Amino acid sequence: MLDRLSVTNFKVFAEADIALARYTLLSGLNSSGKSTALQALALLRQSQDALDDDEGGLLLNGDLVELGTGQDVLHEGYVSVDDLEPRIELALQCGEALYSWAAVYEREADLLKVRDRQSPDDTTPALFEAGFQYLRADRISPAVSYPRSHEVAVRRGFLGPRGEHTANYLRHFQDEPVVDERLHHPQAKSRRLLSQAEAWMQEICPGVNLQADAIEGTDFVRLSFRFGTAGLSASNRYRPTNVGFGLTYVLPVVIACLTARPDGVLLLENPEAHLHPRGQTAIATLTCAAAAAGAQLIVESHSDHVLNGVRLAVKQGLLPAEDVLLHYFGRSANGVEIMTPAIGPDGMISDWPDGFFDEWERSLDRLLD
Repeated sequence: MLDRLSVTNFKVFAEADIALARYTLLSGLNSSGKSTALQALALLRQSQDALDDDEGGLLLNGDLVELGTGQDVLHEGYVSVDDLEPRIELALQCGEALYSWAAVYEREADLLKVRDRQSPDDTTPALFEAGFQYLRADRISPAVSYPRSHEVAVRRGFLGPRGEHTANYLRHFQDEPVVDERLHHPQAKSRRLLSQAEAWMQEICPGVNLQADAIEGTDFVRLSFRFGTAGLSASNRYRPTNVGFGLTYVLPVVIACLTARPDGVLLLENPEAHLHPRGQTAIATLTCAAAAAGAQLIVESHSDHVLNGVRLAVKQGLLPAEDVLLHYFGRSANGVEIMTPAIGPDGMISDWPDGFFDEWERSLDRLLD
């Protein structure tokens, strides 16, 4: 498991040391560093092969993130050590093992060469293992068809950073069982992935059913939705372009959680986007269930419904309080400030930093004034 991410001279961070848990929730103001923390992890994952090469380094543009060139990622108030050229440093703590990479800044380069590295012999951080998923905030939107790649969806089991391979993954693995009971929805008809996915999606849109089919003679898959129960009461099948935006947007999150592997790492940006409050709480419950089943989740969210869903999961015993970390990212004159309120076994939070999911109370005070 990843226990800590350390960052130096990377984007908004001059220096940051971010503790990680089985379930880590990142919240805070816009442009305060939440996405940057996830991008740092995605950057390391995307650079895995390049980092194995003695002449390799941090690959700024790839399948997971497109960060530009050195000038786009160097912190504007960078720290230089002993008057040497600026370096961008990323480090991971996994138990007793420390992995670190220090890359030399080059203004126009999109491969920043690593000059100093630390890595225990014959070990690999969990970030580089199987079971990794990264779902960005800019996920797939409703479309007539989605790509069918056996290599990505089937062999690698990867949904794509925008969830673009989700439909094909569901098409291929729909009959596979969701093994861990903690992920099972109580209303699902069976343990099959398709049945479990439909049950969780029905928390967002009651009565919705899913179907993913290959379009013969092409490299594409068709995703469709139906509403109501089978038989005369069932609706026609609808293209994603003819139903609510939120269904397509959240499907990759649902599939990622239901198929999360023990010790797999899931990076989720705004899983609640385009969902109504009940759906936001439900998706928080599902993400907590994935963590309880053994995956590690790092979730960025602006939703108090997600926060409260996590708190309820702790109070109800789905996830131990010691497995949860809440980080609030803010800005001060000295740069980014990260505050970490503690969560208790009863779901209560030790303190509420200014701006930490407090807008409802602010608005209520103004209404009652």
